Amino acid sequence: MKQEEQIQRLLEENADLRKQVSELLQEVSQLRQQVLDLSEQVEHLRDQLAKDSHNSHQPPSSQRFRRQPKSLRKKRGKKAGGQPGHPGNTLMQVATPDTVIVHEVQTCVQCKLDLSQVPSLQVQRRQVLDLPIKRVVVLEHQAEAKCCPACHPLTQASFPEEIKARVQYSCALGAIGVYLVQQQVLPYERACELMLDLLGVSMSTGELAGLVQRTASALLPVEAAICEALAKGEVLHQDETGCWVNTKHAYVHVSCSQTLTHYGGSSHRGKKAFSEIGLLKDFAGTLIHDGWRSYFLLDKCKHGLCNVHLLRDLTFLLEEKNQRWAALMRDLLLDLGQAVRSLKDAGQTQMREEEVADWRRRYRDLLKQGLKEHQEKPLPAKPPPKPREPVRRGRNSAKKAPAPPGPAKVARSPSLNLLERLSKYEDAVLAFLTDFRVPFSNNQAERDLRMVKVQQKISGCFRSWAGMQAFCRIRGYLSCLRKQGLPILSALEQTLLGHPLLPALSPS
Repeated sequence: MKQEEQIQRLLEENADLRKQVSELLQEVSQLRQQVLDLSEQVEHLRDQLAKDSHNSHQPPSSQRFRRQPKSLRKKRGKKAGGQPGHPGNTLMQVATPDTVIVHEVQTCVQCKLDLSQVPSLQVQRRQVLDLPIKRVVVLEHQAEAKCCPACHPLTQASFPEEIKARVQYSCALGAIGVYLVQQQVLPYERACELMLDLLGVSMSTGELAGLVQRTASALLPVEAAICEALAKGEVLHQDETGCWVNTKHAYVHVSCSQTLTHYGGSSHRGKKAFSEIGLLKDFAGTLIHDGWRSYFLLDKCKHGLCNVHLLRDLTFLLEEKNQRWAALMRDLLLDLGQAVRSLKDAGQTQMREEEVADWRRRYRDLLKQGLKEHQEKPLPAKPPPKPREPVRRGRNSAKKAPAPPGPAKVARSPSLNLLERLSKYEDAVLAFLTDFRVPFSNNQAERDLRMVKVQQKISGCFRSWAGMQAFCRIRGYLSCLRKQGLPILSALEQTLLGHPLLPALSPS
């Protein structure tokens, strides 16, 4: 009996031991999975901290206390500042000044003889650019009424068409107000303060907002003409940026060339926005963009990727992931850009086919080297999240059965993603190599979008959709004028008069 009791006790102890071992193994498995998850999060956070404007798509304004990133441009051996032969901006004297102040010689500097009646032998001229003391002139229009002595009717003279109120601002003053809030992106109150301090004009924010809407309405046919000209162009730059309209998130889309600019506002970012704006619907040229996937849904046009964005991604892989192929690919793209610029400077319009084939071969060899160098180590699959119970809406809403969880996704490395993008969109990356009309980067669109971000930083948001649409229309018009060297203030004045100046509609 004692042996049987000992055997039973050992079996019970072994069962408890097996249970403890099983629990420990389960706990170790959970801790191992937790370590893997935390390691992945740490790696992701490290990558985020390592990114700035020189190795990612982040704007320079996001760098608060970091050093200025090193430029990828090669030094040309030139000193900073104006180069020899630069025309400069020297003040020149005018032939007919508005006011002449004569400083007369009264007495001789040596013997003190009176020289007031002696004629002058020579005159030295110096001119000062100044502002008039009274900067606003009040023009009063008087309409006469006369009675005919023959048939005795009363005939009243008519005022000019643009004069409709007893007291109103001229179109020139209105153009200054619109210029301050649309071109210089001043808030409405500050623009009114500036006009009061500099010009002595007391204009309310409501009056200024009305002038902006009046200008936007007059520019509606001009905007349509700009859209039509851009849609017929051969090369078009495209980009978008987020903004706020009151409390809702929206997007401003820019379509531009070297001489024309169009801004379109939408609550969507992708294909729905393209349909709403309508400019890209029938575009059949080459669209330059940053590689966002929605642009590739436009199948009527060719595509060209911004190589500056690719250079930043390659720089990140080189500096943070120590990927050698990324350095070689970055140098190859920079050499390609320099080769194309040299041919353009020499007056050539295309590269020889054998040279293009050689550059493509080197490009593909680097992609193969990158795939060989890259050893993909997929992270273990995470357990699928627990399905959420559907929210009941209304009293009689029936609960739907939760959808079965899909397969767990495996994280992919940035280097493999970039390799696949460079391989899949090779023609778009090297579009500038085969067509010299296609630029190396999408800097034109980024420059045109910059002031939209400045407006958001200053004002925070647009107060209404009407204000956003007015800003986009007027800002695009002023950008066209600035690119073509046309006078902005006089064009705004003519717009308020109902006769807007139409810029040249050649998209090149």
